[in-house]
Amino acid sequence: MVVRGTGLERTMSGDERTFCLIDVVLDSATIGRANADVEHERAVAIFDLIEQNHFRPVGHEPEGSGAYRLVLGAVEQRLVFTITDESDEQVATHILSLTPFRKIVKDYYQICESYYEAIRSATPSQIEAIDMARRGLHNEGSETLRDRLDGKIEIDFDTARRLFTLICVLHWRG
Repeated sequence: MVVRGTGLERTMSGDERTFCLIDVVLDSATIGRANADVEHERAVAIFDLIEQNHFRPVGHEPEGSGAYRLVLGAVEQRLVFTITDESDEQVATHILSLTPFRKIVKDYYQICESYYEAIRSATPSQIEAIDMARRGLHNEGSETLRDRLDGKIEIDFDTARRLFTLICVLHWRG
């Protein structure tokens, strides 16, 4: 089974190129299914990513609009980005070690747990402080992802944040 994004198509006029993702697929052969809560979070992360992003494989000059499809897989603690164009022609495959993300993701989950606990009993200023730390870790993970993709895939910071969210959700077991 394959978990898919919305497949949202972007309209374009003339020679305008969007350089964006129009579809994201999680390769369930390597990532696997999860419980309903995790599947929901994955779907939301994919929707948010497709809704707004900048994604351009370095060195690829598209014949069409610059719209891409991404298949994310995981093989031996590595994240596999398989990129095709809107005609499903292979563009590139990039493999990233997940090792640089392990500590950030672990710390991110711990602070998220603290945040959800704080919402029930902490003061607004305590909640805000924890949320600032949570956002800081999320930004750190996003920058790590941009660094790891440098020279491979051009993404803006907001796209890096959305991709990092998806990476976190892929680690979440529910």
